Amino acid sequence: MFSLQTIFGKGDKFYGLLEASAAAARESARALGELLATPPAQRSLEKFKLARQREKNLAAQISQELVNTFVTALEREDIEALSNVLYKIPKVVEKFAERYMLAAERIGDVEFVSRAAMLERACVVLEEMVGLLRKGMNLETTKNLNDKLQAIEAEADRLILELYRDTYTNETDPMRYLILKDLFEILEKAIDRCRDAGNVIYGVVLKNA
Repeated sequence: MFSLQTIFGKGDKFYGLLEASAAAARESARALGELLATPPAQRSLEKFKLARQREKNLAAQISQELVNTFVTALEREDIEALSNVLYKIPKVVEKFAERYMLAAERIGDVEFVSRAAMLERACVVLEEMVGLLRKGMNLETTKNLNDKLQAIEAEADRLILELYRDTYTNETDPMRYLILKDLFEILEKAIDRCRDAGNVIYGVVLKNA
């Protein structure tokens, strides 16, 4: 005789899939920091491709499990929303890495390391927030972490604005200006995606409080 849990499934598997997805996002951010600190001749995009493929596979698995699972631990739309925004983080980070490597010789001494470190910090906080979902969705703890994530995003915006200001003031090479502007915008978008994911998680916890 099958139990209802056997027939329908508790949907707990989604916690693990979302946690793995957040881990893939963090790995891509860490790979970016390593890339920026690596001499040009030794740089590689392999880690970004692996993180992106892992995230892509996880997103596909989540979508398939949503079709196959009758009962989910979280509401389906919340799982989809969080999966979608987590999927975008490695995608944007890989895009930055690809363009950075293509244009590295023209970028010169523009410093991206500290900004990439902020992205990794944001991903670490985000990973912690995702992990809390299976632990009871504590509203106060989640809010504190989301506030921390928002603060990182605000500080990153300030630092990237400094890059813009310096470029607007001092850059005389039109092509280099366009390259730098493109890189600034991509990096800003990656950090914004972390903020978006944090907002989704906070909304889920608030709804279930």
